[in-house]
Amino acid sequence: MALRVNGETRQSSHTSKMIFPVDECVSVLSQGFTLLPGDVLATGTPEGVGAALGRFLKAGDRLEAEVERIGVLANRVVAP
Repeated sequence: MALRVNGETRQSSHTSKMIFPVDECVSVLSQGFTLLPGDVLATGTPEGVGAALGRFLKAGDRLEAEVERIGVLANRVVAP
């Protein structure tokens, strides 16, 4: 898994380092919610959180969250 902000890699890790395995997360969540194809499950964050480093997102920033063999989810930050 990787998270890039404006093309710069800010986080990079692997699902094997997760506290709860992906299949367990899906199993537990599906007991209370109907999960559909295309749903995105936010499971937390690996090391490299911006707040701890004093690096915050701003309007115009482009985020890319990538999971190997799945794809890239890209979003642009807009002003509130």
